[in-house]
Amino acid sequence: MSENKLEQLKKMTDVVADTGDIEAIRRYKPLDATTNPSLLFKAAQMPQYEGLVNDAIAWGKEQSTNREEIITCAADKLAVLIGAEILSIIPGRISTEVDARLSFDTTAMLDKARALVAMYESLGVSKDRLLIKVASTWEGIKAAEILEQEGIKCNLTLLFSLAQAVACGDAKVFLISPFVGRILDWYKANTDIQEYTSETDPGVISVREVYNYYKQHNIDTVVMGASFRNIGEIEALAGCDRLTISPTLLAELENDSEILEKKLSPDMINYKVDRMAMDEARFRYDMNQNAMATDKLAEGIRQFVVDQINLEVFLSEKLITNLKGYA
Repeated sequence: MSENKLEQLKKMTDVVADTGDIEAIRRYKPLDATTNPSLLFKAAQMPQYEGLVNDAIAWGKEQSTNREEIITCAADKLAVLIGAEILSIIPGRISTEVDARLSFDTTAMLDKARALVAMYESLGVSKDRLLIKVASTWEGIKAAEILEQEGIKCNLTLLFSLAQAVACGDAKVFLISPFVGRILDWYKANTDIQEYTSETDPGVISVREVYNYYKQHNIDTVVMGASFRNIGEIEALAGCDRLTISPTLLAELENDSEILEKKLSPDMINYKVDRMAMDEARFRYDMNQNAMATDKLAEGIRQFVVDQINLEVFLSEKLITNLKGYA
């Protein structure tokens, strides 16, 4: 029997599940898994997570008598509890995201990241199974640089440009998540071109550019393509270090038995890119000149903030019936 595309992909790329749905993770058996506020908000509403939601709220009440602080603590705890549950069924790491509202405050991101790691460690999960996920702002990259020096590995998310990737490589972060589908979305919304092939897809081209830059300059940071709109984008990045894929697209790959061709490999690079010098001024200028990257970074942070608030509202509603004695 011929292998399906998911089986073929796993032989050339580490596959990561882009979901908080434990049942989907059990089915597709990825190496790692990654969550974000959007996925956690969806997961919190699933019946199978009700026990974890209640445990998170109970823990929050142990930390404070102030309602807002209870909910903040409960949201962090829920992310850690779901992450620990996922770790029980995958061999690799779980990515857990720092509150997007802190994306421009290096000190606050450091404090939150360290607190999340401590919460995992209290459950018996060592930091070598974690990736702390922060937005690829200048401040986020600087926070990640410090965390990496402390032995806390990081996943830099919402990455849309080579400038962001270069800065992350210079900071020696463990992994970056360049977003494919959101780049395609921007070009469809802001140009006259509506139809793209896998080879002309601007999101695919962006990830290949980053991959080629890293491999040419022996940068160890892992490139993990993310945010896919179709399996064509995934196929066009076959061979990338890692790809994080939603259950819907994992199912499509599993149901397709055509031959999957490897598209990325260090020995397939056929052009040279000079090493870039990247400081804060160059980073901010390059981002300013890249309307797509600037728009999508800002939009992504805003959306993660909305979903973080939605999660907190959901937890607050769960809490409200027994909050009469709290401030």
